Amino acid sequence: MLFAAGFGTRMGALTADRPKPMIEVAGRPLIDHALDQAAAIRPRQIVINLHYRPEMIRTHLAGREKIAFSDESDAILETGGGLRAALPQLGPGPVYTLNSDAVWTGAPALSQLASRWDASRMDALLLVLPAEEATGYRGTGDFVMDEDGRIVRAKGTPGYAYLGAQILSPKHISAISETVFSLNRLWDIAIAEGRAFGVVHDGGWCDVGRPEGIAEAEALLGKARDV
Repeated sequence: MLFAAGFGTRMGALTADRPKPMIEVAGRPLIDHALDQAAAIRPRQIVINLHYRPEMIRTHLAGREKIAFSDESDAILETGGGLRAALPQLGPGPVYTLNSDAVWTGAPALSQLASRWDASRMDALLLVLPAEEATGYRGTGDFVMDEDGRIVRAKGTPGYAYLGAQILSPKHISAISETVFSLNRLWDIAIAEGRAFGVVHDGGWCDVGRPEGIAEAEALLGKARDV
């Protein structure tokens, strides 16, 4: 599941005539950077949710194989509602989910998750970085992690930033009655059951949710090419 339905309001004038996933970083739309990450695991199906100016994304991706769309034109469903709406196209879980407003360096994000996934112990496996190493991240951390990789909410304690990539079991999604909700609801269930884990990303990451993130992301990619 590739999340691409946000308004991109933090990008200001840059999203006046295009959805955020079509903003270019290093000469390529953000959605292409995200699809590079997905390609590393050779998925059977990619579902992309759409809301703001969806025709631009549809046109850009026309003809590409294994890509389907989940239309949220009438009402944006947030991450949890968006995943639930896409499940009929994705099939039974677990599923990968990936945000489309970041760039990555180092080992492919989803491949790292695949190498650590253990369905017998996990319902959620999140890719993270120490908050101070996550370019463009504002905050002290979303989670803290024990030596076994199990995560709980940071609650103001310095910790790890969630990077928008995960493997998630949707088995509890039917118990949520709301149509519009965040994936935080599923994380809270997994945390309470001791089945939420993290993997530290082997590489760099930059959030591109604000205009200044474009230059930061291009600097990160340029540094990786120079190594």
